[in-house]
Amino acid sequence: MNASNPAPILDVWCELQCPDCRTALDDVRALRERYGDRLQIRLRHFPLDKHPYSFAGAQAAEEAFVQGKGWPYVEAVLARVEEFAAKGEPFLVEVAGELGMDAEEFDTALIDGRHILIVDADQAEGKVIGVKGTPTYEIDGKLLDGSQNQAGLRAQIEAIADGLLGE
Repeated sequence: MNASNPAPILDVWCELQCPDCRTALDDVRALRERYGDRLQIRLRHFPLDKHPYSFAGAQAAEEAFVQGKGWPYVEAVLARVEEFAAKGEPFLVEVAGELGMDAEEFDTALIDGRHILIVDADQAEGKVIGVKGTPTYEIDGKLLDGSQNQAGLRAQIEAIADGLLGE
């Protein structure tokens, strides 16, 4: 794609303490593999009140993107969602260290809240467009809610993406 014909965008509304978002990673990986850079896949934050560390997880994900390892970090945390629920914020810093990122900077980012405005803006936008739970996908103005059932969502996303890409 070029500047005059940018890649379509798939927003993935997610939170790192959500077991359903862990399940959705298989679809995200498959979409990334199928489309490569022809489809821009963006993580959007939608922290749920029922998960006490979801806001911290969203901020940590933003710090991981700043440090250049956003998706690997998201996948690593979601792979161990139960451990995250048990350990809380220290777990987020631990995973950053395991992935070779600056764990001290992660800890500082969680304390100073430098990414909270991004998280708040994502959550507010999600509410405005009708996101009710996670994971939820948005592509070409269509909202696909996977918070109750993810069956068939990847096929729907692929059909929309294929249409946008002229495939």
